[in-house]
This record gives sequence, C-alpha cells and structure tokens, in this order.
Amino acid sequence: MTASDPKSQTLGFVTVTESVELGLCGGYLVLNTVGRPIEFHCTSPVKPNRAQEILYGPTLRPFLLGEQIAGTLVGKGKSQPLCLVTDNEFVAAVRMQSEIPTALVLPAGTELPNPALWMSFHLRDIRLAIWKQFSEEEQSIHEHVEKHLEHVDLLEPFTRIREALEEAQKVVRPAA
Repeated sequence: MTASDPKSQTLGFVTVTESVELGLCGGYLVLNTVGRPIEFHCTSPVKPNRAQEILYGPTLRPFLLGEQIAGTLVGKGKSQPLCLVTDNEFVAAVRMQSEIPTALVLPAGTELPNPALWMSFHLRDIRLAIWKQFSEEEQSIHEHVEKHLEHVDLLEPFTRIREALEEAQKVVRPAA
C-alpha cells in the first residue's frame, strides 16, 4: 500500500477508559478520509496490582496506557494510519514505541500537560500537542490530519470508541 492509495489515507484514534469495577480498557479505531471505520480493536480490561503501583510509581499510567494498552492495539492493527490521535496524554506515550506520528487533541480550555515535554500547535481551530522530542513531525501531522477535517471532528471518534467499549464491557460484566 502506497501513501497515494486511498486505503492508506487513514487516521488512527486510540484511547483508554477506566471503570472502577473492571479497570482500564483500550479502544483503537481507524478511519478513512470520510470518517468511515476501517478497523476497530479493543482490549480486555486491565487492572494494575498494588505491587505494580508501588514499583512503577508515577510511570505506571504512561506504561500501562501508552505502552501496554495502546501499544498492543496499534501493533495488532492491520492498517498503517498516517497519524495517531488520542485524547489522553498517557496514551500518547504509544509514540515512544511506534513510528507513527502521534498527536494529543486538546479541547478548548485544556492546559498543555507538561510544557517541558510537550509543544502545542493549531490546525484550523483545533489545538494539538506532540512530544517535543518529535517536534519535526508537526508538519506531517498537519498534512495528514488536514485532509480528514472536512469529514472528521477530531474529538467525535472518541465518543464512538467509548460507546463501543461500553458495549463490549456488557459482555464482560455479570448481569445484574
């Protein structure tokens, strides 16, 4: 598949939800340029144990959400999106193990997670952030995301993912 092939003109959206009852559950949705799903994957719920919480300390969330959950989802994907988009700063840690440029969507009024590590920029009226160490990817993210904005609101796919995860979790949860 080449970059000019319409099937390769995709964006990946990845996020993690948290349930007190079940734990962390990740979802990964790949959309084409008109916002139609190409593929969807989700994880089984993950709950860190107390030993992991102690040993990983403040690095636990980026490890679990970004490397373990998002990394597994993106790694199992059949499509190679041009860019990954997330709404969770810890999920954005997936970029540390993936070659796919990754952007964090910052809804209006949201602060930059850590200005020492992140840089933000605007694409139309949308504020995005990327890891400073990958600042050279800003231009490619602009190019890849721009072609989707006519048909895709960058926050809307996360609603689809969350609703799909809720449906999947109904199977996991015991009937009340």
